[in-house]
Amino acid sequence: MLYTYTIFEEVVAHQLDFLQGPQRPPSGMPGLPGRDGLPGVKGPQGEKGNKGERGEPGPEGLPASVDPELQESLQVLKHQITRLEGVLTLEGKITEVGEKILATNGKEVNFETTLSACEHAGGSIATPRNKEENDAIWDIVKQFNRYAYLGIRESDVPGEFHYLDGKPLNYTNWRAREPNGKGGENCVEMYTDGGWNDKKCDQYRLTICEF
Repeated sequence: MLYTYTIFEEVVAHQLDFLQGPQRPPSGMPGLPGRDGLPGVKGPQGEKGNKGERGEPGPEGLPASVDPELQESLQVLKHQITRLEGVLTLEGKITEVGEKILATNGKEVNFETTLSACEHAGGSIATPRNKEENDAIWDIVKQFNRYAYLGIRESDVPGEFHYLDGKPLNYTNWRAREPNGKGGENCVEMYTDGGWNDKKCDQYRLTICEF
């Protein structure tokens, strides 16, 4: 029985040697690695980690009332809103010239009423400070075919005129031989030809405001 088992082992070993082939020493360079296999199925999401510690607070900001950049932005915004509200209040013809907006409600009133209406709307009486602005006001005057008061008044010196803030005029467009009121005509009106004339302030003229 022992003899039979030994013969069987030799036969099996012989068959294994035949299948595997002779053992040879390694030779040559190793081949390139094979391509990666396809990615596996994504695993389930892990549990949420613990919340980290709270970071240190940042530097304290300035209150809005003392933040110069914010205040400047607010002032610009307020100015734009005021101009828009004033123009919409007048609900008339609107003309833009440079950084100004001119508007009229088409009403004719005296100088003080014109001044009040413009200030109530957030503006002031149209005041030409150069030819471009004078021409823009003139366009409105021509369209309505009505004279209009300008934001100019006579000073304490007869025949000398200034802006409503008291500053001297840097642009004028007086008609020939004007002004000639010599203290009796304290306001200034624009004719339908764009020229200026000194006039009494109780006359009814077209309301034109600037914003």
